[in-house]
Amino acid sequence: MEKRRVLITGMGTVNPVGNSLPQAWQAVRRGVCGIGPITQYDSAAQKVHLAAEVKDWDPKQALDGRDWRHMSRYAQLAMAAAQEAVADSGVELDKLDRTRCGVILSSGIGGIGMTEKEQVRCSEKGYDRANPYYIPMTIANMGAGLMAIAFGFQGMCTCPVTACAGGTNAVGDAFRYIRDGYGDVMLCGGAESAITPLSIGGFTSMRALHVGDDPTCASVPFDERRSGFVMGEGAGVLLLEEYEHAMARGAKVYAEVVGYGVTCDAYHMTAPAPGGEGGARAMAQALADAGVAPEQVGYINAHGTSTQLNDSGETAAIKAVFGAHARRLAVSSTKSMTGHMLGAAGGVEAIFTAMALKDGFLPATIHYQQPDPACDLDYVPNQGRREQVEYAMSNSLGFGGHNACVLMKRWEG
Repeated sequence: MEKRRVLITGMGTVNPVGNSLPQAWQAVRRGVCGIGPITQYDSAAQKVHLAAEVKDWDPKQALDGRDWRHMSRYAQLAMAAAQEAVADSGVELDKLDRTRCGVILSSGIGGIGMTEKEQVRCSEKGYDRANPYYIPMTIANMGAGLMAIAFGFQGMCTCPVTACAGGTNAVGDAFRYIRDGYGDVMLCGGAESAITPLSIGGFTSMRALHVGDDPTCASVPFDERRSGFVMGEGAGVLLLEEYEHAMARGAKVYAEVVGYGVTCDAYHMTAPAPGGEGGARAMAQALADAGVAPEQVGYINAHGTSTQLNDSGETAAIKAVFGAHARRLAVSSTKSMTGHMLGAAGGVEAIFTAMALKDGFLPATIHYQQPDPACDLDYVPNQGRREQVEYAMSNSLGFGGHNACVLMKRWEG
């Protein structure tokens, strides 16, 4: 069967630099930093005091009805982003064959905040007095399920839980689902809200987080000063649509998804394989899937976490795949602005990659100061640049050795 074309026709996001797509993209263009002191709980007794929180956002105002009361924060963020993506697409729900519409939404940790609160409450009052909504509010797949219920999408509905690669897996899996003929419309992306005492403490104890108090030095991908990532939260949801389906209704198009690569290091629980070998294979797979030569790619939205091993390994992987062309590539990490949103990162970064293609603007890696000999590519330091590229890639690499990469093409319709 001939492979079908897949377009991005709607997008929505709530993240540390903006509570809507227009607001977030304008902030990214300006190089706004979304990192600041933790306000969601008192972090004084812990080593980490910074995070990239969603700001000035109220679920009561963002979501319809009263159902928000029985959603964990990650699901609330997912629903808000999904509502924006559907509205942005202009799709008329009543005209869809909703058995051919689905949802693939990742979350790495789900409602961990709810678990922490219930553990404390139940240890005092008894575990049989747990909140009856505890389980559905906590499980990681519920964000996807709630989205499907809200829009009546009756096709595939699932939740990739592949740590920091999950959001990109969701976009790539949705792309394949449409391309291979199983559906016509898919909502996909990721959502996460893990700025909690236990989550921050767990990442701190494994020495994964930056422990300083200066936001300008906290998330500095590819910089020699990097010393760990900054926890972020948010959601990014894309509406993917089959080409003919979109054209028949005159849909606007942000970009075309053309390739997807997914691999596993099979090497270590947390450390990437030497030289970024697994990530390199994922990038090569995405290029081969699209039939695109390395020299045709102009921009990579890197995983770029601001950790020593990730950034040097990802740089090595890019050089292995792109060869001499790697020196001509623009490679930036928007985590320098948003922090690391775990399972939501791939969804939000896919949105930024699509916007880079649409607007002809490549986001910066902000707060970049000290080059590292192990990270020697063009990281678009400090200032974004106006540059039109034809193909752009978004990378996500997760604990457990999960690697995912999506490749997009500029829309010329």
